[in-house]
Amino acid sequence: METNKILTKTWVVCLLAMLCCFLWGSAFPCIKIGYELFEVSSRQTASQILFAGVRFTLAGVLVVLISSIAQRRLLMPKKTSWGMIAKVSMCQTVLQYLFFYIGLAHTTGVKGSIIEGSHVFFSILIASLFFHQEKLTGAKAAGCIIGFSGVVLVNLSGGEMGGGMAWNGEGFLLLACIAYALSSVLIKGYSQRENPVTISGYQFMLGGIIMTGIGAAAGGSLHAASGGAYLMLLYLAMISAVAYSVWGIILKYNSVSKVTIFGFMTPIFGVVLSAVFLGEAGSIPWLQCLGALALVSGGIYIVNRVPKEKE
Repeated sequence: METNKILTKTWVVCLLAMLCCFLWGSAFPCIKIGYELFEVSSRQTASQILFAGVRFTLAGVLVVLISSIAQRRLLMPKKTSWGMIAKVSMCQTVLQYLFFYIGLAHTTGVKGSIIEGSHVFFSILIASLFFHQEKLTGAKAAGCIIGFSGVVLVNLSGGEMGGGMAWNGEGFLLLACIAYALSSVLIKGYSQRENPVTISGYQFMLGGIIMTGIGAAAGGSLHAASGGAYLMLLYLAMISAVAYSVWGIILKYNSVSKVTIFGFMTPIFGVVLSAVFLGEAGSIPWLQCLGALALVSGGIYIVNRVPKEKE
């Protein structure tokens, strides 16, 4: 009970959510670097799917292995949990990352990381309008509109950040955000009946196996250019294993809006890390970029100021 109370404290939620967002933000440049290390071009969709499938299968194995060692017993879901695991896997792993990996290959890491921040607003809208887990107030709606306008701004700006929305680039990233938002809402509900770490581990394995099969059947292949390729793959797997497990735990004990609202840090970390590791800093129109981030942050601030609803 004491642990449960600690996990509802805002500063604890903030620290854990920030850790998750940093890890997810680092995924943007690392995936692009991973493509280079495994000799996967932006046109090799099947190989991109195969790369994602291997990553998430490994992530699932790591979650189950580490949790089993920690608990000194094999981490296994209940018989009644497989349906929940399949639904989360389809949204969080298969659909989200099919769109995400293909979309990221057709846009810049900086631009992709900002668009990814829109999942915060989709999560609140889905939780409120479709699952009725919380109320959609005027302040929340205003925050969603203002925040999402940042996504629009970054697509209307000039230079490398502009050029409109390509259906297989920015368009796919938006679809990935919707799939991820739906998975967050599902995890919130399912975590009351099953351990969120168990859901995370097995949904990754299931989704990873499906994506690996799709990628391999479509002719995808991976060729490691060096030993560093495998280390990058391991790091990407650890990102998923750690971040999604922690995210699921804090979602279990807090409302969707309280947790997902911190997701604005993902595009901020993504922008900084992409600029540093991908060499995109020189081509970024920083005024438009900062303006977009300011709108996203402003929307989140408005939503975060919503008074706590009575139980």
